[in-house]
Order: sequence, then C-alpha cells, then structure tokens
Amino acid sequence: MKKIILCKFGEIALKGANRAYFEKLLKVELKKRLRAFGKFKIYSAQSTVYIEPLEEECDMDAAFGAAKNTFGVSAVQMALEAPKDMDAIIEAVKTDFMPYIEGAKTFKVEAKRSDKKFPLESPEICKLAGGAILEACRGKMKVDVHNPEVTVRVEIRDYAAYICAGQVRAIGGMPQGSNGKGLLLLSGGIDSPVAGYLMAKRGVKIESLHFESFPYTSERAKEKVLDLANKVASYAGEMNVHIISLTHIQEVLRDTIDEDYFTLVLRRFMMRLAMKVARKYWCDAVITGESIGQVASQTMQALVVTDIIADMPVFRPLIGNDKEDIIKIAREIDTFETSILPYEDCCTVFTPRHPRTRPELAKVEAQEALLDVDALVEEAFETLDTVVVTGIE
Repeated sequence: MKKIILCKFGEIALKGANRAYFEKLLKVELKKRLRAFGKFKIYSAQSTVYIEPLEEECDMDAAFGAAKNTFGVSAVQMALEAPKDMDAIIEAVKTDFMPYIEGAKTFKVEAKRSDKKFPLESPEICKLAGGAILEACRGKMKVDVHNPEVTVRVEIRDYAAYICAGQVRAIGGMPQGSNGKGLLLLSGGIDSPVAGYLMAKRGVKIESLHFESFPYTSERAKEKVLDLANKVASYAGEMNVHIISLTHIQEVLRDTIDEDYFTLVLRRFMMRLAMKVARKYWCDAVITGESIGQVASQTMQALVVTDIIADMPVFRPLIGNDKEDIIKIAREIDTFETSILPYEDCCTVFTPRHPRTRPELAKVEAQEALLDVDALVEEAFETLDTVVVTGIE
C-alpha cells in the first residue's frame, strides 16, 4: 500500500480567480524543500497538495517535517492511498494502516466523500471502516465518538481513497514570493529574526542585510547572525545574507559629531545603505525588528528622523508588540537561544551615554553636515559581501 503526504491549504483556498497562481508557488517551494529527501511527485487537487514518493529510498518522515514548515500549508497528514473500492479500503485498514494507530485505546472514524459518485455515503463508510479496525485490534481498542485518542479519516477523492490518522497543524501563511521581496535588517538580537519570519509568513521573499563592526565585533558575532539567518531560512527558504562593514563610519562619527547624536546619525547611515542594497537586489521594501519605545532609537520621533531617508516602504511587523510577545515567537521558531548568546553587534559599539530620544531633524542634519555623507556611504557599500544560507542544518 502506497504511503503519501497530504498538505491542506489555508488561505490559498480563499483566493478565487488567483488561486492557481498561489498553488503553483506552493508546489515550486515544496519541490525545492523535498529535493534533499528523494524523488517525489507533487501535484494538487481539491484544496490539497499530494506528495507522492517515486522511489523506496524517499525519506518520508523528513519530507513530512519539511512540508509542515512550508508557508502556505495549514495542515499535514501522512496517509495510505488505496483503490476507490470499499473492499480494498477495508483490507487496507485491517492490515497496512493498523501500525498508524498502535497504542491507542479509543478511536473514531470520520469520512469525507468528495466524489459523490462513490456508492456509499459517509456514515456507511465510517461504519465499515470502524468495524474493520475493531476486528483487527481484537479488543484492544474501543470506539469513542466524543473524546477519542485517535481520529481515523477516510477520504474518497476523485482518483483514489486516502486513509489517515488525524492531521498535524502546519505553519500556515502564504507561499514564499507571493507578496514581493523585502530586505530584512538582521542584527544578532531577538527582534529582527522574528520580524523576518512574520513577513515571510505573509509570502514575502526575504533578503537580509547585516552590519558588522570588525574588529570591535568578533567573528563569533558574525557566525551568530548567520546561524539566526539559517533558522529563519528553514521557514522562509534559501536566503542571501548581505554583510556590510560600518567600522569606518562609526570611527568617523565618534571623532566628529556630538555623542548624543551618534546613534541617530548611525541609523540614518544604515538606512541609506539599506536602500542601496534593496535597490541592487530588487527588493520592494525594507523590514526591521523595531518596536516602538523599546529603546531610545525607537521612539516615534527617532523613527521619523530615520525614515525620512527612505525612498521605499519600511515595514515594522513588531511595532506594537511588547518584548514578551516577541520572545514567545522567538522561542516557537527556535531563534531565542541563539539570539541571547553574549556576542556583541554593531549597535553596541560606541553607544552614547545619553542618546537623544526626541530629536529635531534640523539638528540631526546639522550634525551630518560635518561629514562627507556620500563618500562614507560609497566606501561602506564597497565592503558588501554575501553569504547564502539554505535553512538546512
């Protein structure tokens, strides 16, 4: 009996005339993710993507895990494919399917008959399949329709019947690339990986940009950021991590401008560089992990002073979240423990004792007038290096 993976749609099912476009993107992403686990046939029908192994060597458990973490999939279930014949279904339930529910004490059967030409209706299918399970388990299981340990589903579809034991909730969201491309400003902290994950979940293809300050920051700090990027990529798909050195800019700012304005002016340099990288790699927006009021540079006035540099949208998916909300998501996506490793990032270098929290734009621009801004930006941009992370550990 053939084992198969069924991936249920979430929001894609609501997309009307554009649905085929989203289905295509989802299947393309699943093909990329499953390539490492064998050869599969991937196709869609009736709000479901079918993942069918084409060789015995396929790693079905790994494929199941990869499908579960693919944006656009709302639920995943491992199923047996049987001929669309009730005698064949009963035989499959009594033999190949029993290991799927081994150890359970109670069960119930649910049936879905998408093919209305099938001669039996759902209640009859449930009755016959349930009887087959009772016969096969020899008294080790009982029927409990209200609170069963396991729910067995029999789905009669257009081309075959599928038997499965419940389903696992998947990650949901929209398929990768269905809503443009964004450049994530990725630090080594807790917030920015969560911001990237949330935007990727809405179908945004993620590029990322990290600013380093070597030798004031270490190689370990850079490795930490690449580890975080790899964890985000396990959900968002293969991702380019662009790295730019801010060392010389920070040294010039330290020696030239008032200390109170250091962070504000530095963040405006970051935004200028982010715009250049975003345009170079055809991004539609910049994404940051900022949450309003969380630190001095994230007051509303400070954000306005930074955003005035931008010539494309700046998305901040965490803007209204408190730290506990953000940490909860970071734990769920397994970035938290890496984020709190004690390796410094560029934002901790030359930090002013009393940063401006309510800056006036004219005074910030007066500080920048002391600098050759364009030359510093071009010099930093020349240090750009790119590392590709796949999300596969």
